[in-house]
Parts: sequence; C-alpha cells; structure tokens
Amino acid sequence: MRIAIIGTGNVGGAIAQGLKNKGHAVTLGARDPDAPAMITLASRAGAAVATPAEAAAAAEVIILALPWNVAEAVVGALGDLSGRIVVDCMNPLGRTPDGLALTLGHTSSGGEIVQGWLPGAHVVKTLNQVGAEMMADNSSLPHRPVMFMAGNDDAAKGAVAELLTDFGFDPLDAGDITRSRLLEPFGMVWINQALFRGKGRSWAFAAVSEPAANP
Repeated sequence: MRIAIIGTGNVGGAIAQGLKNKGHAVTLGARDPDAPAMITLASRAGAAVATPAEAAAAAEVIILALPWNVAEAVVGALGDLSGRIVVDCMNPLGRTPDGLALTLGHTSSGGEIVQGWLPGAHVVKTLNQVGAEMMADNSSLPHRPVMFMAGNDDAAKGAVAELLTDFGFDPLDAGDITRSRLLEPFGMVWINQALFRGKGRSWAFAAVSEPAANP
C-alpha cells in the first residue's frame, strides 16, 4: 500500500520503523522535509519524506500520528481525503487538574471528531493502545499482542487489519467509530500502567483464547 504518516515524532517514527521491509511505500509528512533529522529518520525507516499535503495526496492510507492539540489544523491542511482510509492513532490527551487525562469521553471521542473533520474519508481508530516501542517492534513478546480498531467502513477496517498484522498485532474489530469511546480510555490503561504504575513501556495487551475443541 501507499502509506503517508502525518506526524514524525515518537509515534510517527515508530510506525515508520514498524512498516519497514513490509512491502509498503511509506512517505513521512513533515513540516520541513529537508531537515537533517527527517532525512535521517526516512533513511532509517526506508521511507520517503515530503510535506504533509504532498504525502497525503499520493497515499491510499493516511496515518495521523499528531499531538491532539495541533491535529485539527494539520488535518485541515491536507486537502480532500474523500474515499481514502485515514488511520487515527491519536488519543485526545490534555493536562487537567488531575494530571494527564483524556479531554473527551462518554458522548464523543477523538475518533468521532476526526471522522467529522473528514466526512468523505473512511476513518479507522487504532494504534492508540500501546506505546511507540511496541509499534516499532513487538516480536520479542511471548504472545501476539492485540490491537482493537473501530470504524464505519468494513472494507477500510479489512485493509487496516492487514496493516496491523504487518505490525505484529492480532487485529480485533470493536465496531463502528463510536467505539472509539472504548478504545481511547483503553489506551489510558496502558499509559497508567506504563508511566504511573511502574510497569514500563515494553509490554502490550494480548487476547488469549482457549484452544478450539476437537470436532
């Protein structure tokens, strides 16, 4: 697939690393494509680099890996993404009186808001439930980690499921885009354990099933 990654921080860089040598044509969308750090990242990930709008224009799948507070402005500058698959891996995080927390929930979600920004696109919420390290490489885990996704278009979720498999995840469909209200708090469970409860970052969730019964 032709994939654009919009956002080149820790998460965007990890996603690019996770897609390396998986048969995809990956382009990083960066504000300054000629910056030495971007050239180094692109070389390390085997990716091209362009402006965000240029990267999105040529892609079949656009992955949004942006800080939530700048996402609306950046997405609005990408142009018409109608008919394209947009992967929203952002959590709507902000500083609250109680510390780092979700700023949305119960009656809306970041995934639903992104779908509202892009009414003609097929938004799929996923890759928001673990840290960047597990997106770059989770091959050392003893169980295949699970990754839930939510979106309104079954064909788009099917394509994204293939990508999640390439990342080493077991993809599970959580339902339509409103199920982002479940997935974003689930991402906070990982953040709580990893950053505040001492578990560290080198782990992910797994869905472990009983063996199928013999016929």
